[in-house]
Amino acid sequence: MSDMPTPDELFARPFFFCGIGGSGMLPLAQILKGRGCTVEGSDRSHDQRRTPDKFAALEQQGFMLHPQDGSGIVSAEQILVASAAVEDTVPDAKRAKELGCLRLTRAELNSILFNTSGAGLAVAGTSGKSTVTGMLGWILHACGREPTIMNGAVMKNFVSPERPYASAVVGGQSLFVSEVDESDGSIALYRPAVGVLLNVSLDHKSMEELRQLFGDYLSRSRIAVINADDPEALALLPHAKEVVTFGIEQEKAQIGVVPGSIAEGPMRQAALIIDRHDGSEHALTLDLPGRHNLSNALAAIAGATAAGIPVAKAVAALAGFAGLARRFDIIGTSASGITVIDDFGHNPEKCAATLRTLKAHPGRVLAFFQPHGYGPLRQMGEELAETFAHELDDGDRVILCDPVYFGGSVDRSEGSERIVRLIEDAGGHAEHIPTREAVGDRLAEIAQPGDRIVIMGARDDTLSGFARSLFDRLP
Repeated sequence: MSDMPTPDELFARPFFFCGIGGSGMLPLAQILKGRGCTVEGSDRSHDQRRTPDKFAALEQQGFMLHPQDGSGIVSAEQILVASAAVEDTVPDAKRAKELGCLRLTRAELNSILFNTSGAGLAVAGTSGKSTVTGMLGWILHACGREPTIMNGAVMKNFVSPERPYASAVVGGQSLFVSEVDESDGSIALYRPAVGVLLNVSLDHKSMEELRQLFGDYLSRSRIAVINADDPEALALLPHAKEVVTFGIEQEKAQIGVVPGSIAEGPMRQAALIIDRHDGSEHALTLDLPGRHNLSNALAAIAGATAAGIPVAKAVAALAGFAGLARRFDIIGTSASGITVIDDFGHNPEKCAATLRTLKAHPGRVLAFFQPHGYGPLRQMGEELAETFAHELDDGDRVILCDPVYFGGSVDRSEGSERIVRLIEDAGGHAEHIPTREAVGDRLAEIAQPGDRIVIMGARDDTLSGFARSLFDRLP
């Protein structure tokens, strides 16, 4: 990247996204197009006719889509945007290399947009990033600040018939709100005006690496916003220059909750938020359940405060926050009282947060988990099994289908059967049903009034369609 053009030169050139439908690629493509850039792309899912609605929506927005065979790369002027995981043997990458096209990763391109905005607001941490990015973006938008928002999830507040996949908002260039990722180390590329840190826990890297990455991130942030309830995050406070802390439990947190004021329901909650800078209290209502979402709301309020929004305005704005697609997304409750929830839970921590939210209220839980690949299942299988066994009760049920597998040379010797065995060994109740179709039949057969069915998994947009079709079958 030594011969990198200036940002002005860069954005004057045409862009080609390899994997344009991906959760990290799509919002970036939308932001560039919204700023007047020429954007084309390809996607294996489009070639395989998966999620046709998404690609039809992209074409309606004016994106030119090509087969992923290299035919869309026609000029050395084009900039290829491809994830680091895209190998040189992929036809688009191969053709781009032959022509001498500049190649950028998603994170490299996003960091250029972020660092060249008036002020970048970053949201980092092992879990909760997409929700807090959506909340913070919504607060700034509702307060008339016209932020540009880059998210990995669809934000319901910004969905329209023309933009059904609103994982980005094209606002002005003075504020750029984005989640930033530690899993690939790309968090090191960002220079935030406001750097939010939600939590630090084992996921893709060792704790030592994470402490280094997040500590450096805080030291580069003009104002750091830190979760005082998370001991690992709080321990990194000495790296920060200027700090705003938030927390439910920590009584010294600058943005906190009045003790005893939390009222939790199965679908929503309320609490009194205290601004300890001046002692003022503000009534928050949130259309999302779960203690983790209250913590997410505090993070967004604290982030907005660091950007100059009064706490009262931030709290008022959150009353209108509609949530994210696939983040505890309630599809509906059937006539007989069976509720279906679509959720992105795919690692032990995210699954635990969702299951705890469900178990805080009466009713049996039927959890369907679709693993997003054999590798992740091998890596975190034991922790995942422990989570399902410990968070659920005797009457609850877990069903796993085979992992999503789109080809390649991955080792497929250890699949979902192993996880089911581990759940049973830990005292839980689980079954392995190879196909999703058969899972749907089984869930429809065993569901009873009062049950909550939660559909969990990552990197597969068709899970939402599965959740809706299952709901349509329920009495």
